[in-house]
Amino acid sequence: MVKKSALSSSPLLIDFAGVTLVRGDKTVSRDLTLQIARGEHVAILGPNGSGKSTLIKAITREIYPLDRGARMRFQVLGLDDWDIGDLRHHLGIVTLDLLHHLSHEVTLRQVTARELVLSGHFNSVGLWPHHHPTAPQEKAARRILRFLEISHLANRPVSAMSSGEQRRCLIGRALAHNPEALILDEPTNSLDPGAVREFRQLLRKLARAGRGVLLVTHHIADVIPEIDRVIMIKSGRIVADGAKTALLTSARLSKLFGTKLRVSKSRGCYDVAAD
Repeated sequence: MVKKSALSSSPLLIDFAGVTLVRGDKTVSRDLTLQIARGEHVAILGPNGSGKSTLIKAITREIYPLDRGARMRFQVLGLDDWDIGDLRHHLGIVTLDLLHHLSHEVTLRQVTARELVLSGHFNSVGLWPHHHPTAPQEKAARRILRFLEISHLANRPVSAMSSGEQRRCLIGRALAHNPEALILDEPTNSLDPGAVREFRQLLRKLARAGRGVLLVTHHIADVIPEIDRVIMIKSGRIVADGAKTALLTSARLSKLFGTKLRVSKSRGCYDVAAD
């Protein structure tokens, strides 16, 4: 396992240069360059099919770039080579793929909130008979459930929860190793308006708790006030990267999404409507 103390002193969480990503026979991103510092709160924004999920899979080492030789740089936390299990001790990943896994695997339908959080230590979704959480891990799981305000769900099956409660449990699993950054991939998809509002409040709490937040979304309103930097991606290319105040404009977003949009702002929060 790569220990946190062994990581490079580089301040960069992500350091990509000249990265070309291919999925199947399709080139999704070409010569991608991206740097994100540790502790930054960043939103990666783009329409469906823009390459956002492919970029996240590259960050989490689920896919690798074409080798372009010495000029390519593909580092996470200052290192080139990672085992996926080790990397997830440093990056907490929240993706709806895990939720779909819970929903479709009958044997896991009775996984409780406590078990889902603890399973982050075993790179599983739920606990199995050969998993034996330690007393410190159990204590940390209780602390996480309190932080996420779901202690009352500790022994409830995830399948019996609302969508918003399930998302909180997935975040709890991502927090099991106390990672220095959270990656959230389209976290508010399929939530009702009330659950979306509550989830965004939780995102704000997470951002203020001292760890980096990397939010991937096509929902402008997900860009909470604590996020200062926006990276816009379209057709596998980064088309803009800068301050939120400069990029979240009607003109910029209309061009990004290919339709005329009108941006509104209230108390540091943004929203869009068709113009």
